[in-house]
Amino acid sequence: MEDIILNIDDVSKAYTGHQALDGISLAVPRGSVYGLLGPNGAGKTTLIRIINHITAPDSGTVTFDGHTLCQNDIANIGYLPEERGLYKKMKVGDQAVFFARLKGLDKKTATERLKEWFAKLEIEDWWDRKVEELSKGMAQKVQFIVTVLHRPELLIFDEPFSGFDPINAGILKREILELRDAGATIIFSTHNMGSVEELCDNITLINRSRNILTGNVRQIRERHSGNRYELTFIGDPGTLVGAVEPMCTSFTLGQIDRDGNATATARLRETSDIRNFIAAANSAVELRGFRRCLPSMDDIFVAAVEEYNSKN
Repeated sequence: MEDIILNIDDVSKAYTGHQALDGISLAVPRGSVYGLLGPNGAGKTTLIRIINHITAPDSGTVTFDGHTLCQNDIANIGYLPEERGLYKKMKVGDQAVFFARLKGLDKKTATERLKEWFAKLEIEDWWDRKVEELSKGMAQKVQFIVTVLHRPELLIFDEPFSGFDPINAGILKREILELRDAGATIIFSTHNMGSVEELCDNITLINRSRNILTGNVRQIRERHSGNRYELTFIGDPGTLVGAVEPMCTSFTLGQIDRDGNATATARLRETSDIRNFIAAANSAVELRGFRRCLPSMDDIFVAAVEEYNSKN
């Protein structure tokens, strides 16, 4: 049975004239990276505020580590909001120690851990500089460190790569995966679907205050593949078409490269057996490659939102 660290059950929240959340349910497995997705205004920030005990749901329950979420649980949650702020006139190291002590660490432990993290993220030379001298990316690194320093069980990152160049985004992705591998659970709120494919084990897509798609990222992509496959082969394209076309709802030939390798994309009928398809293709031409065409999370995101909006 899967170990669930955070369970959201039928949670709703309304503000004056606005339904922010409408019966949201999701379960976050321990030791995973969980993507919380949705267009602007969908309700993600409200849900994050509820998880952080900043506000309470009107109905439904939130269970953390097997019990009803309470104020004491906040010590086991680290939150990096999208809108971030540091005291510009303080020295970077002094400010980081200050925030670490607010999280319950003594000065000695805080300083030791901070020095380690500053070295990992390559900002150790900035310890005695003022915050106002930091670039946006540097400041984000400091805030990331402060968020994870007290080693909480649950980490919530809201658009953590905003403003980062590809190199520093890659460094942060590596650290997020290392935190997961060390046992932390991470909720990752973003619009960057490429990062979702790289990092997330599971996702929930919220749109217009409701959960419209939940599941394992790989399984969701396979479910939305439309039974499409790509072939690479050497041989006569016409012979291949004659052999496999009866098993397909569509079959599109691609280009032939300088080495004679050709490509084709096939959408199989629901009644077609994939082993029979491969055997037929391989008897007609020399089959060099065969793979399932998985749609990107970006394509799935857009399609799911458009489909939901068209029906509601």
